[in-house]
Amino acid sequence: MWKRTRTPGPAPNRKSFSIVHQYIQHFNEVSGNKSAVIRRRTKSPGVTTTQYVANMPEGKSIPEFRRKPAPITVKEGKCAAFKAVVIGDPKPDVSWRRSKGPVSKKDKFKSKYDEATGEHVLEIYNVSAAEEDTYRCCAVNQYGKALCSATLTVTDAQTHIADFRKLLRKSKVEESQTEEGDDRRFWDAMLDADRKDYQHICAEFGVTDVDSILKKLEDKRRERAQQDDMSPSGGDGTDKRRLKESTVKGVNEDDLLKHAGEEEDVLFTEFKLSSLDFVIRIQEIRAHEGDDALFECVLTHPLPRITWMGRGSVLEDGQKYNITVSHHKLIHRLRITECSPLDKGIYSAVAGIISCSARLMVEADYDPVSAAKKKAGKPGLAVGSRTDLEKVAKEQQIKNREEMEKILASVSAKKPQEGRHGQPRDRPTFSVMETGGEGTSGPGESPKGMRCDETEDVTDSITDSRRQRQGPSVEEEADDSNQTGFPEDNEEVCGPPNNSVTRGQTRERRGRGVGSEPRRVPVQLNQTEEPETSADEETGSTGNKGSTGSVRRHKHTKKVQWKQETSAACFTPGSSITDSDELVSDEETTDGDENEDSTGNVQQSSRKRSQKPQKVGKVDKGDCYDETEDATDSVTPPRRKRHGPLVEDVLIDPGVHFICGLSDVSTTVNDSAELSCKLSSDDCEGAWFRDGMKISPDDNFTVMKDGAIHKLVINMCREEHSGKYRFEADGRKTEAMIIIRDPPRFDPEGLHTFCEPLMVKVGHSAAFKVHFVGHEPIKVQWYREGEELQDGTITRVETGGGRSRLVLSRCQRRDSGEVRIRLKNDHGFTEAVSQLTVLDKPTPPLGPAEVTESSATLIEFRWRLPKDDGGSPVIGYLLERQQVGRNTWKKLEETPGVDYRDTDVEHGRKYRYRVRALTAEGTSEPMETDHMQAGTLAFPGPPAPPRVVSASDDCINVSWDAPPNRGGSRILGYILEKRKKGSNLWTVVNDLHQLIKEKNYAVTDVVPGLEYEFRVMAINLSGVGEFSSPSEFVFARDPKTPPGGVTGLKVVESSYSHLVLTWTKPEDKPGVQDEAKGYFVELRQAESLEWSRCTSTPILTPSFSVRGLKPMDMYWIRVIATNDGGDGPPQELDSYVLAMPSPVRPKFTNKKMKSFLVVKAGNSVRITVNFEASPRPAVTWLKDGVPVGRRVTVSNSDGSSQLLIPLSERPDSGVYSILVKNLAGQETFSTEVRVTDDPKPPGPVELQGNVPGTVTLTWGASPDEKRDDRLHYSVSALDSSKRTWTTVAERLFNHRFTLCNVMLGRQYSFRVYARNDMGVSAPSESPTWGTEKKREKFVVSRPTWGERDLRCAPAFMVPLKLHTAPKGYECYMSCAVRGNPPPRVTWYRDHVSLNTNTNYHISNTWGVCSLLILQVAPRDMGEYRVTAENALGRAECCTVLSVRE
Repeated sequence: MWKRTRTPGPAPNRKSFSIVHQYIQHFNEVSGNKSAVIRRRTKSPGVTTTQYVANMPEGKSIPEFRRKPAPITVKEGKCAAFKAVVIGDPKPDVSWRRSKGPVSKKDKFKSKYDEATGEHVLEIYNVSAAEEDTYRCCAVNQYGKALCSATLTVTDAQTHIADFRKLLRKSKVEESQTEEGDDRRFWDAMLDADRKDYQHICAEFGVTDVDSILKKLEDKRRERAQQDDMSPSGGDGTDKRRLKESTVKGVNEDDLLKHAGEEEDVLFTEFKLSSLDFVIRIQEIRAHEGDDALFECVLTHPLPRITWMGRGSVLEDGQKYNITVSHHKLIHRLRITECSPLDKGIYSAVAGIISCSARLMVEADYDPVSAAKKKAGKPGLAVGSRTDLEKVAKEQQIKNREEMEKILASVSAKKPQEGRHGQPRDRPTFSVMETGGEGTSGPGESPKGMRCDETEDVTDSITDSRRQRQGPSVEEEADDSNQTGFPEDNEEVCGPPNNSVTRGQTRERRGRGVGSEPRRVPVQLNQTEEPETSADEETGSTGNKGSTGSVRRHKHTKKVQWKQETSAACFTPGSSITDSDELVSDEETTDGDENEDSTGNVQQSSRKRSQKPQKVGKVDKGDCYDETEDATDSVTPPRRKRHGPLVEDVLIDPGVHFICGLSDVSTTVNDSAELSCKLSSDDCEGAWFRDGMKISPDDNFTVMKDGAIHKLVINMCREEHSGKYRFEADGRKTEAMIIIRDPPRFDPEGLHTFCEPLMVKVGHSAAFKVHFVGHEPIKVQWYREGEELQDGTITRVETGGGRSRLVLSRCQRRDSGEVRIRLKNDHGFTEAVSQLTVLDKPTPPLGPAEVTESSATLIEFRWRLPKDDGGSPVIGYLLERQQVGRNTWKKLEETPGVDYRDTDVEHGRKYRYRVRALTAEGTSEPMETDHMQAGTLAFPGPPAPPRVVSASDDCINVSWDAPPNRGGSRILGYILEKRKKGSNLWTVVNDLHQLIKEKNYAVTDVVPGLEYEFRVMAINLSGVGEFSSPSEFVFARDPKTPPGGVTGLKVVESSYSHLVLTWTKPEDKPGVQDEAKGYFVELRQAESLEWSRCTSTPILTPSFSVRGLKPMDMYWIRVIATNDGGDGPPQELDSYVLAMPSPVRPKFTNKKMKSFLVVKAGNSVRITVNFEASPRPAVTWLKDGVPVGRRVTVSNSDGSSQLLIPLSERPDSGVYSILVKNLAGQETFSTEVRVTDDPKPPGPVELQGNVPGTVTLTWGASPDEKRDDRLHYSVSALDSSKRTWTTVAERLFNHRFTLCNVMLGRQYSFRVYARNDMGVSAPSESPTWGTEKKREKFVVSRPTWGERDLRCAPAFMVPLKLHTAPKGYECYMSCAVRGNPPPRVTWYRDHVSLNTNTNYHISNTWGVCSLLILQVAPRDMGEYRVTAENALGRAECCTVLSVRE
């Protein structure tokens, strides 16, 4: 049936709002109010969308959630991630919020955007109960916003099993109430939606397992079909009605069936993805720069397309990336053309839910020799695997086919044995003979030989949806059948009352011509019972009953005759049956032996059969009955009973079929091509065709047959050999395409000449020429060192007539390098590489020259090779010498090496040398050396400190290294000295006249038991050099034996992070174990097997503190004694050590803890308690004896605990207690917290004077009195004779107060305040009490003063001074000016105003005028003038600024 389709992307621009919304929008635009918005209903549940404008601009859209975040349930301590995909134009901004707090903590929350997937992600690290909340994702752009929420549920990692049972019971109750409606809406949406919308719907409902949903979807469709079948109108009527409705809308039934088949094929592919895997994965590739890289993989099942990804992005087929797939869709290839270093990275092949990756490495140094040896006509290509992929793919095809054959055989063996009620039956047998005539029953006659007591369904299954798309549609076949007189609808046909299609009846009634009469189709079956067919088998693979009758028809007729006993004959001798529509093939002719539908059921294709005709008996017409049946009927009619005896079975010849068909072949011109297929029989002959024309063997075509394998070989392919090739054998055929490509190719002889390196002299021209052939047009490109060459004054490219020529004029040395030609056409490309060398004179030798030896009689020095030899090897070097102080140069002999020894020198003279490199192309420019002096005293430097190789009672072996600075001459020998420990005297070991030639010496002049140190100095031709640093002290004694093991190892102190160990040193037993010189402490964790040393140097004392331990971890510890003889045996503790302190009863260490705390409502409540306890205690906070709620945050650490209420409220008042408990005991501390606020003022104040001299005040209660039991009142009074308020009463807990000693003639005012622990309220004032005595007005007379004129003209009180400032320093000028009104001050430099110049900082503060120059420069020199001007006058002051360098 037709599905409703959705158009992806934003909705079209249309007015979809009501008149009320448009009126509101118009009112907002007129009034300027932009805050009003329009809410829209979205397709996704749980998403709120708000649109800011009524008329959306064309091409713009509000934010929409393509995939909203799903609820997450995660264990405590794990990580959680919310993901959402948002679309909109312009691109919306996405933010995350939560209900109970911010998401700004960087160590807890992180929001990011994944460009590869388009997902907005909120990651939550180390989830705890505090993060359990509702999280909202908000997407906003200028036209609207979208909001959706998701919940995060945190479960305890150590939840007891009973808690899980409670959670399960609770979840079942909630799911039964909430999920029933969502589940129904989800399946309704999936059943009515297009296949391309499946993933979008699953994302909206939070479904992640799409594969299982697709499998369940078919069951849901089948259930809906069964419900339609049980309706009064029947399934057939429903399908016909749907077809009719579709036809009314302009859709014919052919397109409908074709559309249904395409959907089934897509679903089949999706189910294949669940079992898909890689047979051969892509391999790592190393490619040279400029070569192509080819990634290849082989799948287990055919797939038309996979996704290739490179460096995190999806790759598309184009000029850079060439993505191809083989004809059998098993081999997938990615070709990366002209690799560069930017292409290296990780590449992945993604097929469904599986993937494989490999690395591409590009080497920048291209080898020209290997490029020249490439095969002609093929470009440089780097491949990761050398496996024959075609062979592997064919083996995989055969393997898949064998698996399907096994499934088909098992189904075929099982199906005939299933009766209608579970009873086995035999499969009916028949014989088939093709004939060219029509049926023997004429028009108007009922068929003869038809037994009507029982018929048999001889069809195994209907063909799949692919066969329906290839064969003719139902209506076309009906039209074809009318020409041969096939029966039409409602025609009387004798057969079983089954809705499946049988060979004894037509699957779909054909329309008959004018004047034709009904006829019957005679069929005789074995006398066996027919099993009852289930509804799933009757409806076929697609699930649409309207398409179950579509089968492929054959135009020829077949004659069917049945063998039986004469006593139960049903046919008349000589009678025959003809029906071109009754028999279908049991196997496919080209696509294989079996197919699998989308629900996993195996379908068997029709198979052609042939058998010799047998004699048949008569038919008793009285036993026949008529029945009208439709092929699309899905209602199972009542079962029929068998009458008569059984009939003997006849064996069936399966016929010849293809085991392996032809495969497409792609080859190049002049290469060979081969097509091969395999039949099921060795004796069957066949014929080959090309584009419908039969092929005969000749010089180009060779036809071979090896048993059941048939081959066609094209010896030398040409372009006209491309086309479709077909092989036919015994009515079967298989087809394949041969594609002949003609890529560009080089002439072998010309290529060999081109690849040879070319050498030319500088200034000459170089020419390269190559011939080529290939399919026109061919694009020719020349490159030099990777840069493409174009026609110009120096470079000329000539192409035409199958050849190309490159000429480089006036070549320079820099033109040397690789020259590459690239040919490309529609069929491929190829490259060839040559090497160009431009010969020139070499560059000068590299300096500076290094003096290797200098004495009174010789100077020896060396230099380095030239940087560029000019393309020719260096033959030798020409030297010249000049004595310092003279102008002439003396030529010396030629030397072949890079060093020279000049013996013709005078002592004390200085010389300078010139060195030139000599090649076949000429001589280089000279390299001059610095001055070199003959006989200079240059002493050698100090050697490295001597090393003690071995020591004994009578000998110590010492070695050393030569000094790095030899002083310009060779080392003649060494002098070795020794010194006893504690002495200042060094003594020479060897004789001064017998220098030590080697760099080692055995010192025998030692006293056993003493310690010695050694130093050495070198001697060259100039004399004795510096002494080396002394060696380490060494005893002159025989080697020591290792010490014994330590004793008494124990732990004396422990904590969570360190341990303190003590032990006793091992005994000293001469000859057995010597004294320990130090100790090593080693430890390992309980789960580890490796020991690690705590220090790299030995410990000298028998105690050590091990630090850096993990709290509560178990450690094994051992101690090893060591000396010069080696390490002793390790000594371990008897048991492991736990990193924890000794048990300590909890106690509080903070002596200033408050037992009462008052907090203003809205502020935070923070209670910090410090304690000591070991091991780490369990901390519990209680409020009024009950554990605190979720509004309270508790933070525990080593030695402290903190209670925090971020926003306090009045209900948070109470007694908070902390309970610290461990194995050693427990301790409790309580703090009363009172959350209150500034009280509200009392009610109105009333005054009463019942008793003379007193006044009684009464007032209303404050609104906060009921919520605060510590609220009280205070009264203040104001006497008319005084000017200050006086407190007359405090801490009043009632609403009445009487004031005594009230004086007559005075007025009193009263104020009543409400007070609590937080503060004082605003006062409530009373009316005035009493009457004030009238007094005469006191009049003060004051003299009148005349106004004084303070105006004055500007005048400088402090003038400017002369300034001299250094360059680059700051300069500050100031002066003081007065005047009234304040004058306007202006600064000038050389009569140019500076007030608007930003390089000067000018200020005027109460007449003090200043000018600041931050960095004085010469341009700031000149005369500076400041003027002050007001209405009464003008004043000036000037100075001069000088700048000092």
